[in-house]
Amino acid sequence: MRRSAAAEPVTERLVLASGSPRRFELLAGLGLAFELRPADLDESVRPGEPGPAYVERLAREKAAAVAVSGELVIAADTTVDLDGELLGKPTDDTDARRLLQRLSGRTHRVHTGVCVHREPTVPGHAVVCSTVVTTAVTFAELSDAWIDWYVGTGEPLDKAGGYGMQGSAALFVARIDGSPTNVIGLPLDTVAALVEESGTDLFAFSHPT
Repeated sequence: MRRSAAAEPVTERLVLASGSPRRFELLAGLGLAFELRPADLDESVRPGEPGPAYVERLAREKAAAVAVSGELVIAADTTVDLDGELLGKPTDDTDARRLLQRLSGRTHRVHTGVCVHREPTVPGHAVVCSTVVTTAVTFAELSDAWIDWYVGTGEPLDKAGGYGMQGSAALFVARIDGSPTNVIGLPLDTVAALVEESGTDLFAFSHPT
């Protein structure tokens, strides 16, 4: 990620359109001042919609849903793709076990759609920049004991694919090809690049020192 030494503070507000604790922690870890404003949308996959198109569409819809004048909004959506099938969040412990058994010993792809939506202070056209980042993740062979232990932690239930790499499931990851923060839910290098593409610098939103 590039940081401009000459980044000047901006009068715009920075908004993260997400209720995800993982995305909050990643962005907060950069020392940025921002507001949380989750978007309440129907996140259903459209018939025949591939994973990358699905997450980019939702990221753009989330950003547009919460943006108001004088704000720069960051939105994202993540899905787990196993051979073209999108794996959502497990409905219960039994479903979490099923998902983890399917991922065991296999490579899946994590797609995250990211959108930066910059709404002008004066009437005009919004600047909207979006893209999709994909990371390949290979799991080790998981024993039933490992799966039962992980389900018992309670971590899988609010995570796409039934696992979070930033937590105890790091034990399962044998290989990763691509952005690690993408797997967590917000590819930070891409966020910085999209903010720059929109016409400003991410670190212009740093907390005053």
